[in-house]
Parts: sequence; C-alpha cells; structure tokens
Amino acid sequence: MRLGQRMKIADGVEMLEIEMDFMGNRSAIHPTLFYDDEHAVLVDVGMPGHWEDVRSAMARAGVPADRLDAVILTHQDIDHIGGIQDVLNAASRPIDVYAHAEDQPYIEGHRQPIKLSEERFAPVLAQLPEDARRKFLDLIAHPPSAKVTKVVHGGEVLPWFGGIEVIFTPGHTPGHISLYHIPSRTIIAGDATVSQGGKVLGPMPQATPDLPRALESLKQFSRYDVENLVCYHGGLCKERIREQLEALAGQAG
Repeated sequence: MRLGQRMKIADGVEMLEIEMDFMGNRSAIHPTLFYDDEHAVLVDVGMPGHWEDVRSAMARAGVPADRLDAVILTHQDIDHIGGIQDVLNAASRPIDVYAHAEDQPYIEGHRQPIKLSEERFAPVLAQLPEDARRKFLDLIAHPPSAKVTKVVHGGEVLPWFGGIEVIFTPGHTPGHISLYHIPSRTIIAGDATVSQGGKVLGPMPQATPDLPRALESLKQFSRYDVENLVCYHGGLCKERIREQLEALAGQAG
C-alpha cells in the first residue's frame, strides 16, 4: 500500500494512508472512512495541511468530499484534529463534529491541548531550522480548534452504516474514544494502541500520560467480536487480533 492511497476493509469501510512529516520525522497515519451512496463519515483528519491528501484518497475510493456528513475525532492530539478547520471550510454544508466530553474543551480551544507545549518539544525545537521552529511555535500558540457539535460519552451506537459503537478508552488522553463498526467487526482504535507489521503493540508510552489507565482501557476490546483492528499509527491488523488484545490487557493486571 502506497502513501496517499487507501485500503478497503469491508463494503463501505476504507482505511486511508496519509504521509505525515512531523518536525522532520516521516511516518504514515490512517484515518478511516465510512460511506454509502449518499453519506460519508471520516474518523480523524490528520495534521494541518493534510486535507488535500485526505480528499484525494477519498476520491480514489469513489467518495466525493461533498458527501461528508460528519467527522469523528478520537481525541485532541494535533495529528488527529489538525486538519479540522480545512475540512469544515471546504464543506458545502454544515458537518457535525463528534468528540468525547472530556476532550471537548481542548478541541474547542478553551484549554491548551495537553501534549502541545513548547516545554514538551524543546529538545526537538532546538534542532529545527528557524523557519520550521517559528511555524511550530505558532502552531503551539494557535492550535487548530473546532466546535464539537455532537458530544459522546461512550456506549452510544451511532446510527450509520449498520451501527458504530463508541468505546470510551481514556489514558492516551482523558477523552480518548475508539469505535466498533458492528457489520464489519472492525475496531477503530485511534491511539489506544499502535501496531507494527500487523502486531498490536499497545499504547505508545511516551505519548500516553496515563499509561495504566490506557492499558486498562484495552480490556474493553475483549467484549467485541473483532475481525479487523485499525491503528492510526501502524494501520490494519487482522491476525490473531483477539489473542493479541487479551495479552495486552493482561499487562494492566
């Protein structure tokens, strides 16, 4: 799978793959697209400036951007919400923004995102060229924000595409959510866990302020019949998913 492309998981479910250059480090991120002939919902929107790449990947899946009804933000981190204003500005009609109540004030700009600070990135900032450093400091001072029009708490089943259940999985952020698409038996994990080469690795410790709670959150995944697991960092996992998730949950004690 090449960057900027997409992978069909099931009918009406596509995993997009977008290249991210974050402070000189290149990697891939994986928003998820749900759609039918009339409607579409995007889960996470990437960094500022990613919207054209996301829109192009949607178009290759046969989904025009004007079909988009809603965006679900799994949490407040910049690589998940950074493109939200670009999405809203490009829309030809109002688009709902879903997020958990605990992360709502950060997404709406009432509070500074918990991981976006000059102190946190000081060692990396010191190594950046002046122009790049200035841009990132401006991003810290003026982080992307958007009004959350639909607040979720966990346990809701959103009535789209056969049903998408909201799973409250705090730890990586206070209001982190994951999703379970009932017809395709797919968990959209956000950053509740990352993966590499199909192996589920658990949450990224250096980016997870409350690691014990994040590991505890993974126990919830064992309640679901899972065929596919989409990690925002790492992509699609299909082999021995339940066994891998149970092993990780066991680390929580």
